[in-house]
Amino acid sequence: MQNGRKRNWGPSVMGDGRTSFRIWAPDANAMTLRLNDEDIAMARDVDGWHEAIVANVALGARYSFVLPGGQAVPDPAAQAQAGDVHDASLVVDHDFYHWQNENGRGRPFAEAVIYELHVGTFTEEGTFLAIIDRLPHLAALGVTAIELMPVAQFAGNRGWGYDGVLPYAPHPAYGTPDELKRLVDAAHAHGLMIFLDVVYNHFGPEGNYLNAYASSFFDEARQTPWGAAIAYQREPVRRFFIENALYWLDVFRFDGLRLDAIDHVRDPQSEPEVLVALAAEVRRSLPERHIHLMTEDNRNIVALHPHHEAGQPSLFTAEWNDDFHNVAHVIASGETDGYYRDFAKDRIPMLARILAEGFGYQGETSHVTGEKRGEPSAGQPPTAFIDFLQNHDQVGNRAFGERLLSLAPQPMVEALTVILALSPHVPLLFMGEEWGERRPFCFFTDFEGDLANAVREGRRREFADFAAFGHDGEALAHIPDPNDLATFEASRIDWNARGSDDGAYWLSFWQKLLALRSREIVPLLKTEWQGGLVQHADETMLVVSWRFSEGSLSLVANLGDQPRSAPDWPENPIFTHGEIGNGTIGPYTVSIAWTSS
Repeated sequence: MQNGRKRNWGPSVMGDGRTSFRIWAPDANAMTLRLNDEDIAMARDVDGWHEAIVANVALGARYSFVLPGGQAVPDPAAQAQAGDVHDASLVVDHDFYHWQNENGRGRPFAEAVIYELHVGTFTEEGTFLAIIDRLPHLAALGVTAIELMPVAQFAGNRGWGYDGVLPYAPHPAYGTPDELKRLVDAAHAHGLMIFLDVVYNHFGPEGNYLNAYASSFFDEARQTPWGAAIAYQREPVRRFFIENALYWLDVFRFDGLRLDAIDHVRDPQSEPEVLVALAAEVRRSLPERHIHLMTEDNRNIVALHPHHEAGQPSLFTAEWNDDFHNVAHVIASGETDGYYRDFAKDRIPMLARILAEGFGYQGETSHVTGEKRGEPSAGQPPTAFIDFLQNHDQVGNRAFGERLLSLAPQPMVEALTVILALSPHVPLLFMGEEWGERRPFCFFTDFEGDLANAVREGRRREFADFAAFGHDGEALAHIPDPNDLATFEASRIDWNARGSDDGAYWLSFWQKLLALRSREIVPLLKTEWQGGLVQHADETMLVVSWRFSEGSLSLVANLGDQPRSAPDWPENPIFTHGEIGNGTIGPYTVSIAWTSS
């Protein structure tokens, strides 16, 4: 029952075949290991770690930890559960799975085209194994990496995964640990990288028992938008998350992790802070593989993404670039409610700056918060930014989960898609986007009782200030109930739509763009990066260039509905969508050109 490299948290097989069960419970003077039907006393050290070492532990053995008052709780580092998040944990044998692709080292991030998916709604079955049958479709599309929304076990059967409470246990509704390994193995067989979204900023509202025996796991002085903040300055807490990152990368062989909302992973007292320590240990532990660590961070900072002289990241690889999405969404849809207010003015110049320099906000004051946001990012290579027109957040956090094609004219979406696919930034698609999916992706949960009611009402309050609702109780009541099974079922993507005329058009469009990216853009990204430049930007048109050691890549786009005077432009651009020539660039036209040094 080898569990990868030695860890502080979770069961570990020792050299003599015995198994060590450990839990950090500083609030408890004594703890008992309940292994199957036997209670075994645990030894406590001065730091609050309790341990029991047991011989001949069988694969699949049930175990839990019993508090002094008699309450049995699951292992917070359980690798599988016998049932739901309240049930006993299971001993897992990670040597039982025989890998078919032993030598997979991953791929350089310059080659990344990321496809984000939710396991439960990507297929009718909603399982790890069902995804395997769809991998040929993704490989043929031109995707090079799939990114799973969080799979750590959460309460109930259905949910987005961001309220997980057992970060080491794959969610049983999706499949077993070995079935998740089969998915990773199959992705590698198709030449695909596979990334995992992990949540280190909070625990979900149901099934987290840490406060019962380790209250110091949490920081009483701080709250996150989702609950109690975590005390990362304490060594057992740091190890819980650092070991979790290594567990997914080492034991399950994921090629990378996307860390959710790290602006709420705050550790100012530590040197190094937990995020730096995590990235450094990953780099140190797995030097032979292409491992990619991605962040979501509303602060627009660059300190966590330093790069070596050769351009390789030394800590985190890339940042989800919300600024790109937000300004593109405002350009496409005209919506300026909520956080879109920050992108309501100077939209095209903002998009041009993002393409050339990375972030849109680089220290300017946000109109929404009244505070300065961001820092200069022009020195970052373009592969430090992951751009998208849609993702789970930006679609699912709408009241009705509408896709972009339901909100904006198709010619505009096509033009923005060309920019997304062919800029030097790393593109990300959200499942179904490749065939122009129209089904919504809604926010859904599987809670009961008061918690279900609180989530439903909280969801409606969230949209009360939006112009479309204007505190209209009747309108708010039509927002889909997150806990209704129908909300989940309506969010499944429609694979049959691929065969429609519209679906076939979008599939061909994406395939053409991603083939072009692989052939023309990716080789440039492996050369020396020398900076980006906004050459022109006004109300509807932009011109941006990116300099590499071997020449310059340039993009011109007219995102208006009227023709414009065009800049001087090469006669044989790499690609043009729309019309450009004779001094004119047509509506919703994008052209990409290459000039050698």
